[in-house]
Amino acid sequence: MNTDKIYAEKIAAEYAVKDASKVVALRKLDFKAKSKANIFTYSFGIIMTLVLGVGMCLSMKVIGDGSSFMTAVGIAVGCLGILGIGINYPIYKKLLNCGKQKYAFEIIELAKQISDEAE
Repeated sequence: MNTDKIYAEKIAAEYAVKDASKVVALRKLDFKAKSKANIFTYSFGIIMTLVLGVGMCLSMKVIGDGSSFMTAVGIAVGCLGILGIGINYPIYKKLLNCGKQKYAFEIIELAKQISDEAE
């Protein structure tokens, strides 16, 4: 077995012009269908986690002036963060279903074409 030949073919394959096949188009459509839901979910989850953390810091008197009012504000802010984290997954599922419905016809047609060509 000539390892130099295998290595050369591998390097050449990296630089070869790749045609846009139907499988690549199918992957791109799948990514489009799911990307908006993923981006929103991660962003909203991170923000709500930070809100929860600020609420915890306020209620434990790590930040703020340490008064009872700031503790109450911290508890309220923490509850808002918990609520946001709790509704994140249902929002994700709804956005994901909307994205799948939007691209369903195109994805199904392309998948049928790919499976018909494979036979």
